[in-house]
Amino acid sequence: MLHTATREKLLESPEMNAQYAIEYPAYQPGPQAIQQLRLLLQDIRVIIVMGTWCSDCRQQVPRLYKVLDQADFPAEQITLIFVDESKKAAHGLTDHLNINKVPTFILTASNKEIGRITESPLVTLESDMIEILTK
Repeated sequence: MLHTATREKLLESPEMNAQYAIEYPAYQPGPQAIQQLRLLLQDIRVIIVMGTWCSDCRQQVPRLYKVLDQADFPAEQITLIFVDESKKAAHGLTDHLNINKVPTFILTASNKEIGRITESPLVTLESDMIEILTK
């Protein structure tokens, strides 16, 4: 079993918790995109690689959780990995993931990466995810 974190652990960081309280309620994913994601995310796993020290992470991670929550995505299909400022995680968890910037959101199917969103989405998180999942 991977030594990964939970959303509760994420919110133990005072900076992250404060930003989460702003970003999560404020972010409004498109309803059509959420409907589409409910179907597309069926057999997908999401790996979130982030650092609570990173301002992009404090903005994008709560937004991603909002999208996943609205799409009824199961928490057990999310792997949350914290990295330090050198983008390394404890126990070598990210050594095989080629992480250069955070946050990095990796979508996998059958244990294979099918796409990733790095730092911030090109359009919106939900539309970038749909783009990845419909390729």
